[in-house]
Amino acid sequence: MKGSVGKLFFSLYLFSVFGLTGCGGSEDSTSRKKYSLYVMLKDGSEYITRTDSIDSGETDPLVSGTKVIPPRLFYDLIVRDNSYYRLNWKDTRFIRTAIENNEFKETGSVQLTGQWSIDSYVWRGDTLCIFGFDVKNQAVRFANIATANLQAQEQNISLPKPAAPFNSMSVGFANFMNGHLYLGYTYHKTDLKSYTTSDTLYVAQLTYPGLKVVKTFKDTRSTYPGGVNTRQSHYFHDEKGDFYFIACPGIALGDNPSKPTGIFRINKSTGELDKDYFFNISTSPIHNHGYGFWYLGNGKAIVRTERKGVFRGMEDHWLVPHFDFFVLDLEKQTTERLNLPLDKGTARNCVLVENGLAYISINPNAGGNYVWIYNPKTGSLKKGLHFSDDVDYILRLERLNP
Repeated sequence: MKGSVGKLFFSLYLFSVFGLTGCGGSEDSTSRKKYSLYVMLKDGSEYITRTDSIDSGETDPLVSGTKVIPPRLFYDLIVRDNSYYRLNWKDTRFIRTAIENNEFKETGSVQLTGQWSIDSYVWRGDTLCIFGFDVKNQAVRFANIATANLQAQEQNISLPKPAAPFNSMSVGFANFMNGHLYLGYTYHKTDLKSYTTSDTLYVAQLTYPGLKVVKTFKDTRSTYPGGVNTRQSHYFHDEKGDFYFIACPGIALGDNPSKPTGIFRINKSTGELDKDYFFNISTSPIHNHGYGFWYLGNGKAIVRTERKGVFRGMEDHWLVPHFDFFVLDLEKQTTERLNLPLDKGTARNCVLVENGLAYISINPNAGGNYVWIYNPKTGSLKKGLHFSDDVDYILRLERLNP
């Protein structure tokens, strides 16, 4: 799940672990609901429930949801304007899907070249820009997709290829700033039995649309910049236009745990990686590795972090509730733990920030699955939407329509 090859093996592993089926449900498919929630039931079946409110109430996916067919798409989706987009790693076909007549139906596709999956994506208006590493051709791929008609423009990006001992690479973030494209990347050594990441992260500044490298920044304070943002958020812009990203060397992403998890900044004023800024999460009072990273506004962010001693390793990382949520002050570099139940699920699109509130979905093994509501101004936490007891994981929480 970490490099392009690693993600393929982990997807197959998830399929073998959760290779089960379930029953059907019903939903008014003609409506354009505000929110989409992708869940996995205890029998392994997967459903998408759509709703206009996540502030309160109860939902039962078997009653009000649509079964996801084919399943195991929870790490792959990009959700926007009533549609679900993904790149099928099996045949490199970019697919648009929608819920019609209570069925998860393909509504269009475009064939891309190479053999790759999405490492990171960014929207430019209604155009979707996707990036990934082509395993077969050992090259970083870029596709510019007009979602209105699913027309795609593709090309390779001339970043340095993996060199021994590394045989793969990942593009952990893509960011447009000051008329340039910035790509964060690193290199991996992977095979059927092992996986690890280089000690160095790289940030390339490129011309756009020419995609010529102008400058490359190297940094060894951490590694694996960003992460696969179809799975969860790893970076954002603040109100000043500065760009923050998390570097994730923990076992669930970079698998170079001797390096610290840390926050980096690219300054809008200079367009450069800030050598004087590094928020070391692993040496902060958190003292753990983290992955997801969401902006609250006003210089505050949420990070989702492991808790040591609760899980054994990757074999139970997805199964055992051990994740905390902390509020970070990015300037003061302080941390505050949110009083939430421990969460499970290795990577989840589980935080949605809007209207001054953070909606956080939590998967504990006891006490029920809820969307919790955090108010950064008051510090208050309360329960919102509740899920029926047959739900095991809330895998995705996102805005479906404006």
